[in-house]
Amino acid sequence: MNVHYPDEIKARLRRIEGQTRGVLRLMEEGKSCKDVVAQLSAVRNAADKAIAQIVAENLSRCIYEEQAAENPDTDQLVKQAIELLVKSR
Repeated sequence: MNVHYPDEIKARLRRIEGQTRGVLRLMEEGKSCKDVVAQLSAVRNAADKAIAQIVAENLSRCIYEEQAAENPDTDQLVKQAIELLVKSR
């Protein structure tokens, strides 16, 4: 299956990439553990939001496809989405 990822998600990941480079720069500059951990927490939060957005959009698309195929039972899709979110933590 070919999945399309919106530009918004790609932009979010590029920001995370920049934040990660910023963390490395803090480490190279010998900044405090507190500063490094604070920035890493920001990276983790941003990644969590990206994961949630990807799962939510995929779930929505899959549910619409199932409904279009006249298959109203989407419980399994919801369970799989929840499992993905749980595994990501």
